[in-house]
Amino acid sequence: MKKLTLILASAFIAASIFASGGKEKSTGKPQLVKIGVTGAMYDDIWAPAIASLAKEGIQVQLVQFSDYVQPSRALEDKEIDLHACLSRAFFESEVKSHNYHIQRIANTLYVPLKLYSVKIKSTAALKAGDIIAIPNEATNEGRALKLLASAGIIKLKEGAGFNPKLDDIVEIPSGAVLKQFASNVIPSTLVDVTAAIINGGYALDFGIDPETAIATETKPDTAYWNLIAARTEDLSDKNKVALFDKVSKAFQVEATKKVFDEKFKGYFQQVGWDIDELKEYK
Repeated sequence: MKKLTLILASAFIAASIFASGGKEKSTGKPQLVKIGVTGAMYDDIWAPAIASLAKEGIQVQLVQFSDYVQPSRALEDKEIDLHACLSRAFFESEVKSHNYHIQRIANTLYVPLKLYSVKIKSTAALKAGDIIAIPNEATNEGRALKLLASAGIIKLKEGAGFNPKLDDIVEIPSGAVLKQFASNVIPSTLVDVTAAIINGGYALDFGIDPETAIATETKPDTAYWNLIAARTEDLSDKNKVALFDKVSKAFQVEATKKVFDEKFKGYFQQVGWDIDELKEYK
């Protein structure tokens, strides 16, 4: 009886394979990876990687956040699996401030910080009383002040350090006034202020042409490279490490660079793609 049952089962399987053209049908569901981002630009930037990963049975879902603070909190709280929208400097500041258990696993891109205006054509036109909007988040504030200093708009005291504060300003030759806002609010203030420092993603989301900037960062300091981050606890799981490695490598390809160059006219730059941040966990 057992032998008959085995024969019948084997016959059924063989018939099923024959009916399906000799291929067994997979009933496994795609692996879902939720990645936190800030800005519609990431839909285009991640499109090649998402299409490539889908062929390997990995479904990537981009989760949009309205500011740079929320993604790390969401990652810590296990609402997403990864995030890919913060600079190293901002990310490390968030981790230190909130004691998050998350870390960098890959590098993605560099987005130059820029100064925009719809009222003046150059920084030389700034005059006393003109308002310049700058970000109020610690690392973005310091980055903005360094940009203004490099453009000759302000002078910082000697030894101001990597991340200067407003108190480090010793002179504003034009007499302009610096006013702070949250980064995601600044684009909407552009019509009311004389000039504004706007992060790249927000500038693009508001339809601001990067070519119209009147001052820009010129050096891609490694502290301002954007990254992909994961929870530290997940890196003890070899399967998750392998999955995250596939996601990272799917992003770090020529097709993504093509989006940088063609869709965004070189506004974004690839950085650190040759660095294997997951090496010690494999």
